[in-house]
Amino acid sequence: MGERAKKTGEPKMTVNEKIIKNKIGLLNLAQELNNVSKACRVMGFSRDTFYRYKAAMEEGGIDFLLDKNRRVPNLKNRVDEQTEKAVVSIAIDNPAFGQARASNELRKQGIIISPAGIRGIWMRHNLQTFKLRLIGLEKKVAEEGLILTESQVVALERKKEQEEACGEIETAHPGYLGSQDTFYVGTIKGVGRIYQQTFVDTYSKVAFAKLYTMKTTITAADLLNDQVLPFFESHNMGVLRVLTDRGTEFCGKADSHDYELFLAIHNIDHTRTKAKSPQTNGICERFHKTILQEFYQIAFRKKVYTSLETIQKDLDEWLRVYNNDRTHQGKMCCGRTPMQTFIDAKSIWKEKVDQLNQKGGQLLVS
Repeated sequence: MGERAKKTGEPKMTVNEKIIKNKIGLLNLAQELNNVSKACRVMGFSRDTFYRYKAAMEEGGIDFLLDKNRRVPNLKNRVDEQTEKAVVSIAIDNPAFGQARASNELRKQGIIISPAGIRGIWMRHNLQTFKLRLIGLEKKVAEEGLILTESQVVALERKKEQEEACGEIETAHPGYLGSQDTFYVGTIKGVGRIYQQTFVDTYSKVAFAKLYTMKTTITAADLLNDQVLPFFESHNMGVLRVLTDRGTEFCGKADSHDYELFLAIHNIDHTRTKAKSPQTNGICERFHKTILQEFYQIAFRKKVYTSLETIQKDLDEWLRVYNNDRTHQGKMCCGRTPMQTFIDAKSIWKEKVDQLNQKGGQLLVS
Protein backbone atom coordinates (compact mmCIF):
# COMPACT_ATOMS: atom_id res chain seq x y z
CA MET A 1 0.00 0.00 0.00
CA GLY A 2 1.47 3.35 -1.02
CA GLU A 3 0.63 6.24 1.28
CA ARG A 4 1.51 9.93 1.26
CA ALA A 5 1.32 12.21 4.28
CA LYS A 6 0.96 15.95 3.86
CA LYS A 7 3.18 17.65 6.38
CA THR A 8 2.27 20.96 7.97
CA GLY A 9 4.47 23.24 9.98
CA GLU A 10 3.09 23.97 13.47
CA PRO A 11 4.70 26.94 15.23
CA LYS A 12 5.75 26.39 18.84
CA MET A 13 4.03 28.45 21.51
CA THR A 14 5.86 30.11 24.38
CA VAL A 15 5.00 29.23 27.98
CA ASN A 16 3.10 32.51 28.38
CA GLU A 17 1.10 31.90 25.19
CA LYS A 18 0.10 28.41 26.41
CA ILE A 19 -0.99 29.83 29.78
CA ILE A 20 -3.08 32.57 28.17
CA LYS A 21 -4.60 30.19 25.58
CA ASN A 22 -5.94 27.85 28.28
CA LYS A 23 -7.30 30.65 30.47
CA ILE A 24 -8.95 32.57 27.63
CA GLY A 25 -10.30 29.28 26.27
CA LEU A 26 -12.07 28.69 29.60
CA LEU A 27 -13.58 32.20 29.62
CA ASN A 28 -14.71 31.97 25.97
CA LEU A 29 -16.22 28.52 26.46
CA ALA A 30 -18.23 29.67 29.49
CA GLN A 31 -19.55 32.62 27.49
CA GLU A 32 -20.48 30.44 24.52
CA LEU A 33 -22.24 27.81 26.66
CA ASN A 34 -23.69 30.43 29.01
CA ASN A 35 -22.88 27.91 31.73
CA VAL A 36 -19.85 28.31 34.00
CA SER A 37 -20.16 24.89 35.64
CA LYS A 38 -20.29 23.03 32.32
CA ALA A 39 -17.32 24.96 30.93
CA CYS A 40 -15.28 24.17 34.07
CA ARG A 41 -16.11 20.46 33.77
CA VAL A 42 -15.10 20.38 30.10
CA MET A 43 -11.81 22.23 30.66
CA GLY A 44 -10.97 20.60 34.01
CA PHE A 45 -10.97 23.79 36.13
CA SER A 46 -12.78 24.68 39.35
CA ARG A 47 -15.41 27.43 39.52
CA ASP A 48 -13.16 29.36 41.91
CA THR A 49 -10.38 29.32 39.30
CA PHE A 50 -12.80 30.53 36.63
CA TYR A 51 -13.88 33.54 38.68
CA ARG A 52 -10.25 34.40 39.51
CA TYR A 53 -9.43 34.40 35.79
CA LYS A 54 -12.54 36.44 35.01
CA ALA A 55 -11.70 39.03 37.68
CA ALA A 56 -8.11 39.28 36.44
CA MET A 57 -9.28 39.72 32.83
CA GLU A 58 -11.74 42.45 33.80
CA GLU A 59 -9.14 44.24 35.92
CA GLY A 60 -6.20 44.34 33.54
CA GLY A 61 -6.88 42.37 30.36
CA ILE A 62 -4.66 39.59 29.00
CA ASP A 63 -1.57 40.79 30.91
CA PHE A 64 -3.24 39.98 34.21
CA LEU A 65 -3.83 36.36 33.13
CA LEU A 66 -0.10 35.63 33.20
CA ASP A 67 1.32 33.91 36.25
CA LYS A 68 2.88 36.66 38.32
CA ASN A 69 6.53 36.54 39.31
CA ARG A 70 6.98 36.90 43.08
CA ARG A 71 10.05 39.08 42.67
CA VAL A 72 9.35 42.76 43.30
CA PRO A 73 10.89 44.98 40.58
CA ASN A 74 13.32 47.71 41.59
CA LEU A 75 11.70 50.79 40.05
CA LYS A 76 14.84 52.87 40.64
CA ASN A 77 16.65 50.88 37.95
CA ARG A 78 14.04 51.55 35.29
CA VAL A 79 14.33 54.15 32.55
CA ASP A 80 12.40 57.38 32.95
CA GLU A 81 8.73 57.53 32.00
CA GLN A 82 9.31 59.59 28.83
CA THR A 83 11.81 57.05 27.44
CA GLU A 84 9.51 54.15 28.24
CA LYS A 85 6.64 55.82 26.39
CA ALA A 86 8.87 56.38 23.36
CA VAL A 87 9.94 52.72 23.33
CA VAL A 88 6.33 51.53 23.56
CA SER A 89 5.25 54.00 20.88
CA ILE A 90 7.86 52.89 18.36
CA ALA A 91 6.89 49.26 18.91
CA ILE A 92 3.23 49.92 18.11
CA ASP A 93 3.81 52.44 15.31
CA ASN A 94 6.45 50.27 13.63
CA PRO A 95 5.72 46.65 14.63
CA ALA A 96 8.16 45.25 12.07
CA PHE A 97 11.13 46.90 13.84
CA GLY A 98 13.30 44.60 15.92
CA GLN A 99 14.91 45.78 19.16
CA ALA A 100 18.20 46.72 17.45
CA ARG A 101 16.42 48.71 14.72
CA ALA A 102 14.23 50.43 17.34
CA SER A 103 17.33 51.37 19.34
CA ASN A 104 18.96 52.95 16.28
CA GLU A 105 15.81 54.88 15.33
CA LEU A 106 15.37 56.22 18.86
CA ARG A 107 18.99 57.33 18.91
CA LYS A 108 18.17 59.66 15.99
CA GLN A 109 15.61 61.31 18.28
CA GLY A 110 18.18 61.75 21.03
CA ILE A 111 16.88 58.84 23.14
CA ILE A 112 19.75 56.55 24.10
CA ILE A 113 18.70 53.04 25.11
CA SER A 114 20.26 49.66 24.33
CA PRO A 115 18.50 46.87 22.41
CA ALA A 116 18.41 44.83 25.63
CA GLY A 117 16.78 47.74 27.44
CA ILE A 118 14.17 47.99 24.69
CA ARG A 119 13.39 44.29 24.98
CA GLY A 120 12.92 44.64 28.74
CA ILE A 121 10.36 47.42 28.23
CA TRP A 122 8.60 45.48 25.47
CA MET A 123 8.31 42.44 27.73
CA ARG A 124 6.75 44.56 30.49
CA HIS A 125 4.13 45.77 28.01
CA ASN A 126 3.70 42.37 26.28
CA LEU A 127 5.19 43.63 22.99
CA GLN A 128 8.24 41.37 22.71
CA THR A 129 7.18 39.58 19.50
CA PHE A 130 6.10 40.84 16.09
CA LYS A 131 2.67 39.25 16.53
CA LEU A 132 2.12 40.96 19.90
CA ARG A 133 3.20 44.33 18.50
CA LEU A 134 0.68 43.90 15.67
CA ILE A 135 -2.05 43.19 18.22
CA GLY A 136 -1.05 46.40 20.00
CA LEU A 137 -1.31 48.29 16.71
CA GLU A 138 -4.77 46.87 16.01
CA LYS A 139 -5.98 47.91 19.47
CA LYS A 140 -4.66 51.43 19.00
CA VAL A 141 -6.34 51.73 15.59
CA ALA A 142 -9.64 50.49 17.04
CA GLU A 143 -9.52 52.83 20.03
CA GLU A 144 -8.32 55.99 18.29
CA GLY A 145 -9.57 55.47 14.72
CA LEU A 146 -6.13 56.17 13.26
CA ILE A 147 -5.24 56.18 9.56
CA LEU A 148 -2.55 53.55 8.99
CA THR A 149 0.76 54.33 7.32
CA GLU A 150 1.93 52.22 4.39
CA SER A 151 4.38 50.27 6.58
CA GLN A 152 1.66 49.52 9.12
CA VAL A 153 -0.70 48.25 6.42
CA VAL A 154 2.06 45.95 5.11
CA ALA A 155 2.71 44.64 8.62
CA LEU A 156 -0.96 43.84 9.25
CA GLU A 157 -1.29 42.10 5.87
CA ARG A 158 1.79 40.04 6.69
CA LYS A 159 0.21 39.02 10.00
CA LYS A 160 -2.98 37.93 8.23
CA GLU A 161 -1.01 35.79 5.77
CA GLN A 162 0.93 34.16 8.60
CA GLU A 163 -2.26 33.37 10.50
CA GLU A 164 -3.82 31.78 7.42
CA ALA A 165 -0.64 29.78 6.80
CA CYS A 166 -0.89 28.37 10.32
CA GLY A 167 -4.55 27.53 10.00
CA GLU A 168 -5.75 30.53 12.03
CA ILE A 169 -8.73 31.26 9.82
CA GLU A 170 -11.46 33.73 10.69
CA THR A 171 -14.60 31.78 11.54
CA ALA A 172 -17.64 33.03 13.44
CA HIS A 173 -20.04 30.08 13.68
CA PRO A 174 -20.75 26.65 12.16
CA GLY A 175 -21.31 26.97 8.43
CA TYR A 176 -19.42 30.28 8.26
CA LEU A 177 -16.50 28.66 6.41
CA GLY A 178 -15.90 25.11 5.26
CA SER A 179 -12.47 23.80 4.29
CA GLN A 180 -12.37 21.27 1.43
CA ASP A 181 -9.43 19.37 -0.04
CA THR A 182 -8.49 16.20 -1.94
CA PHE A 183 -6.32 13.61 -0.16
CA TYR A 184 -4.49 10.84 -2.03
CA VAL A 185 -4.94 7.68 0.06
CA GLY A 186 -2.97 5.19 -2.00
CA THR A 187 -3.32 2.38 -4.53
CA ILE A 188 -5.00 -1.00 -3.97
CA LYS A 189 -4.65 -3.95 -6.32
CA GLY A 190 -7.91 -4.53 -8.15
CA VAL A 191 -9.26 -1.09 -7.17
CA GLY A 192 -6.61 1.35 -8.37
CA ARG A 193 -5.87 4.80 -7.06
CA ILE A 194 -8.00 6.00 -4.15
CA TYR A 195 -8.74 9.67 -3.48
CA GLN A 196 -10.57 11.11 -0.49
CA GLN A 197 -12.68 14.23 -0.73
CA THR A 198 -12.59 16.00 2.66
CA PHE A 199 -14.72 18.76 4.14
CA VAL A 200 -14.14 20.25 7.61
CA ASP A 201 -16.30 22.92 9.23
CA THR A 202 -13.64 25.39 10.43
CA TYR A 203 -15.61 26.41 13.54
CA SER A 204 -16.76 23.13 15.03
CA LYS A 205 -14.23 20.83 13.24
CA VAL A 206 -17.05 18.46 12.23
CA ALA A 207 -15.56 16.47 9.33
CA PHE A 208 -16.89 14.61 6.27
CA ALA A 209 -14.95 12.29 3.95
CA LYS A 210 -15.86 10.17 0.94
CA LEU A 211 -13.65 7.92 -1.19
CA TYR A 212 -13.41 7.91 -5.00
CA THR A 213 -11.24 6.27 -7.65
CA MET A 214 -10.73 9.55 -9.48
CA LYS A 215 -10.16 13.24 -8.77
CA THR A 216 -12.65 15.32 -10.78
CA THR A 217 -14.99 18.29 -10.49
CA ILE A 218 -17.91 15.86 -10.11
CA THR A 219 -16.41 14.07 -7.10
CA ALA A 220 -15.58 17.40 -5.46
CA ALA A 221 -19.21 18.52 -5.79
CA ASP A 222 -20.60 15.09 -4.90
CA LEU A 223 -19.24 15.22 -1.33
CA LEU A 224 -21.06 18.49 -0.71
CA ASN A 225 -24.27 17.26 -2.33
CA ASP A 226 -24.27 13.80 -0.73
CA GLN A 227 -23.09 14.51 2.83
CA VAL A 228 -22.29 18.11 3.74
CA LEU A 229 -25.35 20.09 2.66
CA PRO A 230 -27.87 17.44 3.82
CA PHE A 231 -26.20 17.48 7.27
CA PHE A 232 -26.48 21.28 7.59
CA GLU A 233 -30.04 21.24 6.26
CA SER A 234 -31.01 18.68 8.92
CA HIS A 235 -29.97 21.29 11.50
CA ASN A 236 -31.77 24.13 9.64
CA MET A 237 -28.44 25.70 8.75
CA GLY A 238 -26.37 26.29 5.63
CA VAL A 239 -22.80 26.75 4.37
CA LEU A 240 -21.86 30.33 3.52
CA ARG A 241 -18.33 29.92 2.15
CA VAL A 242 -15.88 27.18 1.13
CA LEU A 243 -12.07 27.40 1.13
CA THR A 244 -10.15 25.16 -1.31
CA ASP A 245 -6.73 25.02 -2.93
CA ARG A 246 -6.27 25.87 -6.61
CA GLY A 247 -6.58 22.30 -7.89
CA THR A 248 -8.38 21.71 -11.19
CA GLU A 249 -11.17 19.83 -9.41
CA PHE A 250 -12.05 23.02 -7.51
CA CYS A 251 -11.17 25.90 -9.84
CA GLY A 252 -12.20 26.75 -13.39
CA LYS A 253 -14.47 28.93 -15.49
CA ALA A 254 -17.57 29.84 -13.51
CA ASP A 255 -19.94 29.11 -16.40
CA SER A 256 -18.64 25.65 -17.31
CA HIS A 257 -16.86 24.18 -14.27
CA ASP A 258 -19.11 21.67 -12.46
CA TYR A 259 -17.84 22.44 -8.96
CA GLU A 260 -18.03 26.21 -9.45
CA LEU A 261 -21.54 25.87 -10.88
CA PHE A 262 -22.63 23.74 -7.91
CA LEU A 263 -21.44 26.40 -5.45
CA ALA A 264 -23.18 29.14 -7.43
CA ILE A 265 -26.48 27.24 -7.49
CA HIS A 266 -26.38 26.88 -3.70
CA ASN A 267 -25.24 30.47 -3.08
CA ILE A 268 -21.93 29.40 -1.52
CA ASP A 269 -18.97 31.77 -1.87
CA HIS A 270 -15.68 30.24 -3.02
CA THR A 271 -12.32 31.31 -1.55
CA ARG A 272 -9.03 29.94 -2.88
CA THR A 273 -5.76 29.49 -1.03
CA LYS A 274 -2.63 31.46 -1.81
CA ALA A 275 -0.77 30.07 -4.85
CA LYS A 276 1.88 27.42 -4.05
CA SER A 277 0.96 27.57 -0.34
CA PRO A 278 -1.04 24.43 0.56
CA GLN A 279 -0.53 25.18 4.26
CA THR A 280 -3.01 28.06 3.85
CA ASN A 281 -5.71 25.39 4.04
CA GLY A 282 -4.17 24.28 7.33
CA ILE A 283 -7.32 22.91 8.97
CA CYS A 284 -7.82 20.33 6.21
CA GLU A 285 -4.10 19.57 6.13
CA ARG A 286 -4.07 18.90 9.88
CA PHE A 287 -7.15 16.68 9.60
CA HIS A 288 -5.43 14.66 6.84
CA LYS A 289 -2.49 14.04 9.14
CA THR A 290 -4.88 12.87 11.88
CA ILE A 291 -6.86 10.54 9.61
CA LEU A 292 -3.65 9.10 8.15
CA GLN A 293 -2.18 8.31 11.57
CA GLU A 294 -5.35 7.29 13.40
CA PHE A 295 -7.22 5.44 10.65
CA TYR A 296 -5.41 4.51 7.43
CA GLN A 297 -2.04 3.47 8.87
CA ILE A 298 -3.85 1.24 11.37
CA ALA A 299 -6.69 -0.05 9.17
CA PHE A 300 -4.41 -1.19 6.34
CA ARG A 301 -2.37 -3.24 8.82
CA LYS A 302 -5.41 -4.92 10.35
CA LYS A 303 -7.38 -5.82 7.21
CA VAL A 304 -6.83 -6.57 3.52
CA TYR A 305 -9.25 -4.42 1.52
CA THR A 306 -10.47 -5.50 -1.90
CA SER A 307 -13.14 -2.88 -2.61
CA LEU A 308 -13.80 0.80 -2.13
CA GLU A 309 -17.07 0.07 -0.31
CA THR A 310 -15.40 -1.85 2.54
CA ILE A 311 -12.89 0.95 3.12
CA GLN A 312 -15.69 3.53 3.06
CA LYS A 313 -17.69 1.53 5.62
CA ASP A 314 -14.77 1.51 8.10
CA LEU A 315 -14.02 5.15 7.31
CA ASP A 316 -17.61 6.13 8.11
CA GLU A 317 -17.37 4.38 11.48
CA TRP A 318 -14.10 6.16 12.28
CA LEU A 319 -15.66 9.51 11.32
CA ARG A 320 -18.63 8.78 13.59
CA VAL A 321 -16.24 8.34 16.52
CA TYR A 322 -14.17 11.36 15.45
CA ASN A 323 -17.18 13.69 15.30
CA ASN A 324 -19.15 12.37 18.26
CA ASP A 325 -16.76 10.77 20.77
CA ARG A 326 -13.20 12.02 20.20
CA THR A 327 -12.40 15.23 22.10
CA HIS A 328 -10.78 18.00 20.06
CA GLN A 329 -8.31 20.67 21.18
CA GLY A 330 -9.21 23.16 18.43
CA LYS A 331 -9.57 26.85 19.17
CA MET A 332 -13.38 26.69 19.41
CA CYS A 333 -13.71 23.12 20.70
CA CYS A 334 -11.75 23.55 23.96
CA GLY A 335 -11.80 19.83 24.74
CA ARG A 336 -15.34 19.17 23.49
CA THR A 337 -16.16 16.83 20.62
CA PRO A 338 -16.80 18.46 17.21
CA MET A 339 -20.52 17.63 17.41
CA GLN A 340 -20.79 19.10 20.92
CA THR A 341 -19.17 22.27 19.62
CA PHE A 342 -21.50 22.32 16.62
CA ILE A 343 -24.66 21.87 18.71
CA ASP A 344 -23.58 24.40 21.36
CA ALA A 345 -22.92 27.03 18.68
CA LYS A 346 -26.21 26.64 16.77
CA SER A 347 -27.55 29.58 18.78
CA ILE A 348 -24.90 31.81 17.17
CA TRP A 349 -26.25 30.90 13.72
CA LYS A 350 -29.80 31.67 14.89
CA GLU A 351 -28.69 35.07 16.21
CA LYS A 352 -27.15 35.87 12.82
CA VAL A 353 -30.38 34.94 11.03
CA ASP A 354 -32.43 37.07 13.46
CA GLN A 355 -30.11 40.07 12.97
CA LEU A 356 -30.40 39.82 9.19
CA ASN A 357 -34.19 39.54 9.40
CA GLN A 358 -34.34 42.67 11.58
CA LYS A 359 -32.25 44.54 9.01
CA GLY A 360 -34.43 43.31 6.16
CA GLY A 361 -31.73 41.04 4.78
CA GLN A 362 -31.97 37.40 3.80
CA LEU A 363 -29.72 34.48 4.71
CA LEU A 364 -29.93 31.82 2.07
CA VAL A 365 -29.64 28.26 3.36
CA SER A 366 -28.45 25.75 0.80
